[in-house]
Amino acid sequence: MDPIDQSPLFISLLFVGLMVIPLLLRFERKQLGSKELVLLALLTAFAAVSRVPFAGIPSVQPTTFVIIVAAFIFGAESGFIIGAGAALVSNIFLGQGPWTPWQMVSWGLVGLSAGLLRQPLLKWKWIRLLFGFIWGFLFGWIMNAWVFLSMEEQTLTSFLAVYAASFYFDLAHALSNVFFLALFAKTWIRILERFKQKYGISNVA
Repeated sequence: MDPIDQSPLFISLLFVGLMVIPLLLRFERKQLGSKELVLLALLTAFAAVSRVPFAGIPSVQPTTFVIIVAAFIFGAESGFIIGAGAALVSNIFLGQGPWTPWQMVSWGLVGLSAGLLRQPLLKWKWIRLLFGFIWGFLFGWIMNAWVFLSMEEQTLTSFLAVYAASFYFDLAHALSNVFFLALFAKTWIRILERFKQKYGISNVA
């Protein structure tokens, strides 16, 4: 492929990087104690590692669920950091590539939006389930963008083909989010709230 033909992909990767860097820099300036840093590291690690055993089942994993629930309790910026970190760390085991920045942004946005909308999401279970279902598709649609931009021939037909081909995987992701949220969200929220109160941790970020 000619380097000029790859320019849309390079531009898109630059754009993705510019989305991630400001939030990381903002987070960097925060004065966090050791308890907060350890907590973020643990949640990031768990979100990442929980993806690995499900690698053989395309699009089915509890990573999105962990990011959503963590953002409910610890806030939007924490949700973004956990989401972006989970993508980066899990790909150490599953393989890094040009898709990694896109996954970092996708899961980061899951956490960011869950934190920003946590009041209605915590109040009504059906809204949580709908939120998880919608993000199953949004995640896939964002990831489809880099697939399309990496193609040699970028036409409306190829664009529609990429998004049509991903429907099953997006649906699997959406339904798995609903499954994990329906079965485990209440317990996880209670545990994380108790942990937050026991160690005197306010919203991490």
